[in-house]
Amino acid sequence: MNSGMRAIDYIRLLSLAAIWGASFLFMRIAGPAIGAINTAFFRVFFGFIGLAVIIFFIRKSLKFRGKLGKILILGAINSGIPFLMYSIAATLLPAGYSAILNATTPLMGAMIGFYFFSESLSIRKLVGIALGIVGITIITTVGDSNIAGNIYIGVAACIIATIGYGFAGFLTRRWITQQGGLDSTLVAFGSQIGATIFLTPFLLWNLSTGPSIDWLQGDVWISLLAVGFLCTSLAYILYFRLIEDIGPLRSLTVTFLVPPFAVLWGFLVLNETISSGFLLGSLIVLLSVWLIVGPNSKKAA
Repeated sequence: MNSGMRAIDYIRLLSLAAIWGASFLFMRIAGPAIGAINTAFFRVFFGFIGLAVIIFFIRKSLKFRGKLGKILILGAINSGIPFLMYSIAATLLPAGYSAILNATTPLMGAMIGFYFFSESLSIRKLVGIALGIVGITIITTVGDSNIAGNIYIGVAACIIATIGYGFAGFLTRRWITQQGGLDSTLVAFGSQIGATIFLTPFLLWNLSTGPSIDWLQGDVWISLLAVGFLCTSLAYILYFRLIEDIGPLRSLTVTFLVPPFAVLWGFLVLNETISSGFLLGSLIVLLSVWLIVGPNSKKAA
C-alpha cells in the first residue's frame, strides 16, 4: 500500500460514501413496510443479481482461483451479519444513534488490526478517529434523546456489525489481496452469494412465523431494487477496489462520510431539516478522514 492516496482513490471514497448514504433513503421506505429481515435479505439478493448481470455483460470469467470458499465467508462477515444487525438495531435505535455507532467502524478496524493482524497505530490516526466520532456526533445527535425499546440490544447489534466490517477488511487483504489478488467485481459477487446464503434461513423463518405482509407496494420494490443494485452491487465493487488499492483501515473511513451524505440526501429528497451542527460536523469529519487516509509525516509507532 502506498503512503499516499491518488485523486481517483479520493473520488472512489466519496462516491462510495454518497451511494451508501443514499441507502438510508431506500431502507427507510422498505424497512417499515416489509420488516427488517426481509429488507436485509432482498438487499443482498438484488445485490447478487445486479453483480451477476454486470459480470454477464462484461463477459468476465468466473475464475475464483480457489478463493470462492473464503469469499463466501467474507460475504457473511461483511454483508450478511452487518446488514442483519443494523436491521435489528433499526427497530430499537434512532437512525442517528446507528450512524454514530457505524462511524466507530474505523476505530474498531484499527483495534482489530492492532490486536489480531499486527497493524501499527500512529497518533495521527488515533486523533483522526476521535475527531471523526466527534463530527458524527455533532451531525446526528439532535432531537429527543429518549429511546423506546431495549437500547442495549440495539447498541450491541451495531457493535457486532462494526466488528464484522473490521474483520472483513483485514481478512479480505489476507485471503484475497495478499494471495495473488482477485478482481473486485468477482470478490463483490461472491460475497453477495455468501450473504444471501447466510440470510436465507432468517428469511424463511421470518416468512413462516412473522406477520402477514402486503408485497404489492411499488415504492417498496423500487427502494429494494435501488438499495440492492446501486447501494450493494456497485458499492461493493468500489469498496473491494478501495481495499485493494489503499488498504482496509483507510477504506473503513468511508463510514465517517456516510452519515453526512445520508443527512444531505434526506434534505434534498425527503425535505428533512439539516441540523444546525451539520456544516461544522461535516468539516470535522472531512478533517478526520484526511488525518487517517492522508500520508503520514512520521512512521507509525
